Amino acid sequence: MPTRSGARLGRPAASSKKKAAAPVEHAETPTSALRNQVCAIFRDAQRTTATHRKLAVNLRKIQEACCYEPVDPRKQSPDEFDEKAFNHEFVRCVLRIMPVKKAESVGEKLVRFIGLFLKHASDKDNELLDEADVDTSLMPETPSTRLSSQVLQTALSLMQAKDKYVRFRSTQLVSHIINSLDAIDDDLFQNLRNSLLKRIRDKEAMVRVQAVLGLGRLAGNQPEEEANSDDSDNQSTGLLEKLLDVLQNDPSADVRRSLLVNLPILPTTLPYLLERARDQDAATRRAVYSRLLPALGDFRHLSLSMREKLLRWGLRDRDENVRKAAGRLFRERWIADCAGVAPQEEAPPNFEGLLELLERIDVINSGVENGVALEAMNGFWEGRPDYREAVVLDDLFWETLSAESVFMARSFNDFCRSEGDGRYEALVEEKLPEVTKLAFFLERYLKVLVDAIKRVANLDAEEDEEEDTVEQEFIIEQMLHIALTLDYSDEVGRRKMFTLLRQSLAIPELPDEVTKLTMETLRYICAPDAAGEREFCSVVLEAVADVHDTIVDDDVPGDDDESFVSAKSDLRSRENTPAPDSKKESEMSEEEAHEKAVREIVVNLKCLHIVQCMLTHVAGNLKDNTDLVSMLNNLVVPAVRSHEAPVRERGLLCLGLCALLDRSLAEENLGLFIHFFTKGHTALQITALHILTDILNVHGAQLLATTPAVIKVYVKAVKGGGRSSEVQAAATIAASKLLLGRVIADEEVCEELLKSLVIAYFDPASSANQTVRQALNYFLPVFCFSRLENQDLMRKVSLLALHSLLNLREGLEDDDVDVEEDMVSMTTIGACLVDWTDPRKCYSPELLLEGEKKAPNGDVHLDFACDILERLRGNINKAEKKLVAGLLGKLYVSPNSSEEKLRETYDVICEAIEEGLVTDTTGRNALLKIHVSLGKIVNSLDDQRPAQGRTSRSDPDEDKEVKVEDDSDNSTVVPENPERDELVEELLSDEDTKMEDA
Repeated sequence: MPTRSGARLGRPAASSKKKAAAPVEHAETPTSALRNQVCAIFRDAQRTTATHRKLAVNLRKIQEACCYEPVDPRKQSPDEFDEKAFNHEFVRCVLRIMPVKKAESVGEKLVRFIGLFLKHASDKDNELLDEADVDTSLMPETPSTRLSSQVLQTALSLMQAKDKYVRFRSTQLVSHIINSLDAIDDDLFQNLRNSLLKRIRDKEAMVRVQAVLGLGRLAGNQPEEEANSDDSDNQSTGLLEKLLDVLQNDPSADVRRSLLVNLPILPTTLPYLLERARDQDAATRRAVYSRLLPALGDFRHLSLSMREKLLRWGLRDRDENVRKAAGRLFRERWIADCAGVAPQEEAPPNFEGLLELLERIDVINSGVENGVALEAMNGFWEGRPDYREAVVLDDLFWETLSAESVFMARSFNDFCRSEGDGRYEALVEEKLPEVTKLAFFLERYLKVLVDAIKRVANLDAEEDEEEDTVEQEFIIEQMLHIALTLDYSDEVGRRKMFTLLRQSLAIPELPDEVTKLTMETLRYICAPDAAGEREFCSVVLEAVADVHDTIVDDDVPGDDDESFVSAKSDLRSRENTPAPDSKKESEMSEEEAHEKAVREIVVNLKCLHIVQCMLTHVAGNLKDNTDLVSMLNNLVVPAVRSHEAPVRERGLLCLGLCALLDRSLAEENLGLFIHFFTKGHTALQITALHILTDILNVHGAQLLATTPAVIKVYVKAVKGGGRSSEVQAAATIAASKLLLGRVIADEEVCEELLKSLVIAYFDPASSANQTVRQALNYFLPVFCFSRLENQDLMRKVSLLALHSLLNLREGLEDDDVDVEEDMVSMTTIGACLVDWTDPRKCYSPELLLEGEKKAPNGDVHLDFACDILERLRGNINKAEKKLVAGLLGKLYVSPNSSEEKLRETYDVICEAIEEGLVTDTTGRNALLKIHVSLGKIVNSLDDQRPAQGRTSRSDPDEDKEVKVEDDSDNSTVVPENPERDELVEELLSDEDTKMEDA
């Protein structure tokens, strides 16, 4: 790291510039022996870097001969040169490098050679000095320091040259010397710093890259007091702050990447450096994982949240190289830090280190669904075959499970079963226990979990006990994930696991996530056919009855038959159970009654959650399964009628899942779902929207005929109004799916939905709702460019949407609202509408099969032109006329459009020109432009017709005969080709006719 020594001279900037400019003025002197020697060394240095060390030694010998006096003065030669001559020749060669372009490798080689020589010469001079006589507070003055100062001052004077390559080479040379030397004069240090700071704003990115390379080294030496100095370039912020600003805002990825790897890693800079993991440039993001983080050292110094973010950003990056770099960092560097070995050192697998690594990334939170830990471990098992082969999952392992160890087993199982096309199936089968043994282990940990939950519920548990409960729940979840992939062909193991899962479902205290996974495993064990589904439903509903019986066990002992039916409720019942005896009610205190009510709500929610999980795995018809019908009537319907909001909302979700299994049930309850959307809160509105969308996707849009109010729900929700942004986003995504999937067939309904989506996209009210903007930013182009019918639909709603948006903008402007920030101009909106209807961008399988760049059918833009002219004839204001007329010039007129449409549109445009329909200059020019384009195509069509007419008039009898043949069933259809007809006329001469007659 260069340091500054010596007293600060405090010279004004003008004098320093004058001093820096002096060395450039070199008078060309005659060739001398010294010049020949120095030029020969520079000539050899630009060929290859392999001989740089040797050439630096040779040049140092020449410097010593020039700078140090001879040992014997009597033998001094008159041809010897002094230090000034050597420095002159050296700087002369340096100046020859300045105009060399960046693409020329010789410039790079010579810059490296100069830095190497100055470093070598400086070290040699320091060795020659007597350390006892050196004042450590000042930098000793030697021939090398004087040469370095002269070279740097020469380069500084060229850093503001007009030629970009001179600025590039001079800045590159200065940065390289700074990186090579250990000490720099204090005054020169300030000049270098100020000049380089100016270059970080250079218009050329290659110059800025070299400037930040030099400043990156200086930044580590920046003293604290200089942040408040009076320097004109440093009045508000220090050097480090300016470089961090460049790191965040420079448009060039090369500049940001150079700073990323050259800035000093300090507590103040580290957050900014790690922030580059979200850089828009893939190479910069990859440098974070391949260069910055390995250079950082032990990853455990990072905070837990930052580790998780870096891992998630890297493994889910859109660029494959970034994902590979992040995976390599995790499986090589981070595991080495936890195992306590050097990164490059060959070490045997260390599973204690692996478990610590999983703990360091908080596997309990990052190992859940959509967590990053599973992706990280999947790459770990793929890239570390030594760990894959050495893993041991014996009985001792399963008896002493922790969150980290069970997740290791789960990730290993998932990797072996999903990757490698079955190559690792035998490996995992060999290491995992059989189903029966795993079921016993699962039963053991389930008991531990339930006991812990009860203990926490009954007592005021400490924080450690609650954390232990979370860990036990995580262990059960991972074991169930493993159970979901096992082979249940062994009947003994299947029965054991089936019984265990059936019993666990009946435990009211079982957490929701464990219940969900238990349901998935139970459905996986049952047969996939209809009989297996009926068995699955029967077993689950029995468990629901057992859970619900816990409500009435104290009040009605032994009355098991009424326990399930007790879920039925009428509007007078506050809870979903029969009203208790009045005598018992009087005996119960208010606190006990409240606890009982809460207990009933919790149990009912648990029952509904089990039913919800079950319904997600049922595909058969609802009416064919009597158990499901009974469940619907006795549990779901009363829950929907409940006065308790949580129970009612969970019941609504279950009713929606039931509606997917029966069309008539869906049709009957559409009004109910609409009611919930209209009157419910935000979460309930989103749930109702999801249910309605699923029903339309499953049962078809025919339901809209019986309940037309459904479409109004989507339109109102997309418009937003007074509803929350989450509801608008959910409605936008739902409507987009319905249109893109062609679920809705009615054209009017499609037009209304599409118009509302277009308006919502440009509406300034949705500018803050990024979910809506992002969804529509993807949907609208994909929808329009996927089918010609979709483009035609967009064409029909375009002018109506443009009219609504224009009125919206005018209304906001009347209210003195600044709409320029949140709403694009109306001209841009019109251009977008024209672009979405451009027939050249629409997918066409016919054009792909032909493999030629053929003009597509452009009827959609011809219809658009007719719509525009019709709109111009309507009752619209002057501003809208000007806007709409300008769209005519953006339309694409294809010669492959249908002839009838071309002539019809041409006639309409000619009529508009004759009427003087468009009065403003821009609109009139647009109208004339499309008139000229159409006129050329129509004239070419007219030119083809006379040729065909002449052919037909030359032989009228033959023409009649062809027409008769075209009407017959067995005729041969001959395409009308004027060139072929002319050729037939030439070949069929009178002589040929006579010969045929003979």
